Amino acid sequence: MLKVVKFGGSSLADAKQFKKVADIVLAEDCRHYVVPSAPGKRFSDDDKVTDLLYRCYEKASKGESIDDIFTLITDRYDGIIKDLGLEDFSLEEDYYFIRHSVLHKAGRDFVASRGEYLNGKILAKYLNFDFIDAAEVIFFKEDGTFDAERTNDAMSQRLAKHEYAVIPGFYGAMPNDTIKTFSRGGSDITGSIVARAAKADIYENWTDVSGFLMADPRIIDNPQVIDTITYRELRELSYMGATVLHEDAIFPVRIAGIPINIKNTNNPTDRGTMIVPVAEEAATKVITGIAGKKGFSVITVEKDMMNSELGFGRRVLEVLENEGISFEHLPSGIDTMSVIVNTASLEDKRTRIIPQICKATDPDTIAIHDDLALIAVVGRGMVASKGVAAKLLTSIAKADINVRMIDQGSCELNIIIAVDAADFEKALRAIYAEFVG
Repeated sequence: MLKVVKFGGSSLADAKQFKKVADIVLAEDCRHYVVPSAPGKRFSDDDKVTDLLYRCYEKASKGESIDDIFTLITDRYDGIIKDLGLEDFSLEEDYYFIRHSVLHKAGRDFVASRGEYLNGKILAKYLNFDFIDAAEVIFFKEDGTFDAERTNDAMSQRLAKHEYAVIPGFYGAMPNDTIKTFSRGGSDITGSIVARAAKADIYENWTDVSGFLMADPRIIDNPQVIDTITYRELRELSYMGATVLHEDAIFPVRIAGIPINIKNTNNPTDRGTMIVPVAEEAATKVITGIAGKKGFSVITVEKDMMNSELGFGRRVLEVLENEGISFEHLPSGIDTMSVIVNTASLEDKRTRIIPQICKATDPDTIAIHDDLALIAVVGRGMVASKGVAAKLLTSIAKADINVRMIDQGSCELNIIIAVDAADFEKALRAIYAEFVG
């Protein structure tokens, strides 16, 4: 048995949390490789170290002093080192190099990545594990996209030389050796990359909740924990806003068929959630989870006999493509085509889009409606259950909410509805109450 373990920022926020992490890692000899995030918040009004680093970069780029913020960062790490009793360990040389690099306009990604880098060095020392700099084993292509195969080859070769090691999350290197980060939460991706390269049996992702919840706890009181979820279900929920795991963290382990176990650092004996390629047991619930997010707009184009006009949809989408706008969904009728897009992607482009679509399609009417929210109801149990859509719409109707769109894929894995943003939270509660209670 070989496990790769990743710990989030809340799990490594201070020395007390470091000790919990060490107890977890050393409790099982099979936990060979550890991927740490940068220190997170210790309390509600605290700062994440990554946020402090970004602020440091912004100040330096404006020619402002970084002394106050940089001192906050170094004090944070020095406090952890002191409280762990690592008397013979110092990061002073690293501080000097990082500060010098920031002042001399080092890249934003380099500055942000130092949170994981420094935390990784401390954790490696505390565990007595080897330290592997992620920049030496994780690679991006010239266009900034992740180079999966080169990384897997390099990572596999390096791990073969280290029985136990710490590899900091969140970053890698570009072809010119500059640092490149994944998007926020990218340490999840690093853990998945390491798990694939190590041919791990399980990838454990340790956070501050006891598994993946069926709904957002900020909206639903005490939502149930999901026992088992498939990669496909997780992908749908993550894309729609569920945030326990970075949505791109699925892909490396999915290739290798490695299950992910979401665990709680503060309650390590809890089973957590198992994320698997295919669920062997039947689903015990009709739905696995509910997720959603606000910030969408719908472009509605109407034209009589649209369905018989060859290439009509292509021409609409071509306008959006030329403006660099991707679409989320295409709920359409015989004489109506609706395109749901992220509102932020429209920005000041909407004044150009409408004339272009009019020129390309000569519609009867065209309009853009903002302030929409999308909600995804996801579950492998839906395929074997009758009346799921009816039950969903009934729950929404009982809550006196108007459904602006409904879309169900042929795989019957999920149903997506659109509602006015003002009804978002109310709709989530109504759906959860109907299917879960």
